[in-house]
Amino acid sequence: MNDIDRTDFDFDLIVIGAGYGGFDAAKHASLHGLRTGLVESNEMGGTCVNRGCVPSKALLAAAGRIRNLSDSNHLKKFGIQSGPVKFERQAIANHASQLVTTVRSNMTKTLEQAGTKILKGTGRIEDLQLVGIREKNGVDRLYSARNIIIATGSRPFIPSGIEVDGTTVFTSDEAVRLDWLPPWIAIIGSGYIGLEFADIYTALGCEVTMIEALDQLMPTFDSDIAKIAARKLIHGRDIDTRTGLLATRVVPGMPARIELTSRINHTLVEELEVDAVLVATGRVPISQNLNLEKVGVQTDRGFIPVNDKMQVIGKGKEIPSLWAVGDVTGKMMLAHVAAAQGIVAVDNILGIKRYIDYCSIPAATFTHPEISSVGLSESEAKKISVEESFDLGTVYSYFKANSKALAELETDGVVKLIFRKDTGEILGAHIYGLHAADLVQEIANAIANRQSVKVLVNQVHTHPTLTEVIELAYKEAMQVVEKVGIANGTPTT
Repeated sequence: MNDIDRTDFDFDLIVIGAGYGGFDAAKHASLHGLRTGLVESNEMGGTCVNRGCVPSKALLAAAGRIRNLSDSNHLKKFGIQSGPVKFERQAIANHASQLVTTVRSNMTKTLEQAGTKILKGTGRIEDLQLVGIREKNGVDRLYSARNIIIATGSRPFIPSGIEVDGTTVFTSDEAVRLDWLPPWIAIIGSGYIGLEFADIYTALGCEVTMIEALDQLMPTFDSDIAKIAARKLIHGRDIDTRTGLLATRVVPGMPARIELTSRINHTLVEELEVDAVLVATGRVPISQNLNLEKVGVQTDRGFIPVNDKMQVIGKGKEIPSLWAVGDVTGKMMLAHVAAAQGIVAVDNILGIKRYIDYCSIPAATFTHPEISSVGLSESEAKKISVEESFDLGTVYSYFKANSKALAELETDGVVKLIFRKDTGEILGAHIYGLHAADLVQEIANAIANRQSVKVLVNQVHTHPTLTEVIELAYKEAMQVVEKVGIANGTPTT
């Protein structure tokens, strides 16, 4: 242990990392009177603001408008005649870049107004309650703090054998810049990152080949939703697909070369030559240079172990002054989860007992149409139903009968609701369709409050709106619950 005098700390709290997790933690702490320092080695906002969800949504917004204006058959049904759609790649890229600058500036001003001191440099743990910061000019500084929050985030995962040059072979970090539009691009991975960029590139006229290591496309999504969504998001856009194949070697260049091998026996199956390759194979935590071994913390594949209060676990016990939030914890690698974790950590530092309910946090993929989910998957729910001896219910509600969807000529959509047949409590939901990312929040709130369809079925939804698809799902589920009640001799009133 360092024998620094800790009776007088430089800060009440130092946060290492200024992504959404670090930002919300620092703001919340400052607004509650804690002397707070925020360490950031690059730009305010972390991955989400600079290289992730913020710029990608700007690109998706532009791509969505191009897609709508280009769909002459769809417009003709409204009685609208359309002509050729023209766009400027650089102007679209500038829109995303300007949005990043605006959001980053707003975050910086918010922290400064709250009283947070921004410390530029690369942070590390020097000891319990002691942070070292290496500034870009090489100067090394030490600061003491009663509490430390690690919020260093994640970076794109690049499998072995894949060489990245940032131009012809790149990750989402570079893709959001939209430096060029490859005539033919291969996307490795069919998760949410791969799907969103496939949406962007196809709208902008690129030919796309999607490569998935597993035998089914969209393996991280609910299987029923994936089958329905793939009809439009992948097959409906003439995206060429390869499943059950590993991209074991990728070489940048003009053309970029890909070697595809069987996932089963690792034999060479095919070689592709394309204009560019986007590597969308997930993300890994940034924790390797934090000096965590100094305080007895061992990571799990780079993820920092934490308890439900976001306290770091070292040598099998909680470290009272050390906390971690965001992607580096590996819980749910989403910006809004990081932000929630940051507030939970600060509340516990302030003596307010808070825990985070991951089961009620929604996730969304901003394709056209969107995909969203909250709560348990069907397989997770089935496992719990066996363990706790209750019958699981699943109902579907389709957009095709919804008045608003019909008015929009956007009837390709479905809600899958998972619930307990005995109590009617909602356990999970998976949605594909117009504005799915917004619709899921209602069900997320219901799960957070452990509500039953017995209560939710009586809620009145605005007509005509897409929310009536949710209302119909509640009613379908309620019919199942009532049948079970009657069968068991306990009718539902």
